[in-house]
Amino acid sequence: MTGIKSDVGIVRELNEDYAKYVENEKFKAYVVADGMGGHNAGEVASKMATEKIIEYIEANFTEENKEEILKRAVLYANKEVYSFSHKEEEYTGMGTTLTACLITNKFIQIANVGDSSCFGIRNKNIEKITKDHSLVQELLDLGTISEEEAAKHPQKNVITRAIGTKDWVDIDVFNIELGKFQTLMLCSDGLSNEVNKQDILSIINEADNINIACEKLVDVAKSRGGRDNITVMLFEGEV
Repeated sequence: MTGIKSDVGIVRELNEDYAKYVENEKFKAYVVADGMGGHNAGEVASKMATEKIIEYIEANFTEENKEEILKRAVLYANKEVYSFSHKEEEYTGMGTTLTACLITNKFIQIANVGDSSCFGIRNKNIEKITKDHSLVQELLDLGTISEEEAAKHPQKNVITRAIGTKDWVDIDVFNIELGKFQTLMLCSDGLSNEVNKQDILSIINEADNINIACEKLVDVAKSRGGRDNITVMLFEGEV
């Protein structure tokens, strides 16, 4: 079962997030993207990147290449978004963050570019699997700011990597053993910036099902400011 909820939030006028998934007997693939750029360029970038990743995996997945297919799909999406942004003047400079998950009968992989996130949940434990590509994360890694300072940092939304802004992108790929998590969650920073890990865990565990959990997570993010678009996707961590 898979649940998705995307909301414009309280402050923004346009929802530039996009989410999509595909499930079949060979694999399951999930993507959440958070677009950026002027006018509707962010909306175009997030939708294009997400659909290109799904399209590439569906067209090219084999047993022989399955461990490389997710990274290849993200690289393909990056080139497509970058190329498109240079063909249309109104889309110049557009880009998107994204987090994607591929589940097969042998492994789970997470790919990440930017500050959209993946969390793994099992019982009363929650773990952030991805690591943000952001200025604040770099400051945290250097030890120049604390976790508390990071949560309120004025440059929290400054990212250091994105899909489509260059002809090449460095992608983090995380390999997860099957069965480690009961539930996986992909989300844009509109959720993770407003709702902390323990509150996310409580909401998911208390909900009757994952669709209700998605609704509740978005509602809580909006009640705490809703300063950005909010997108959350919840699904089981196995084929």
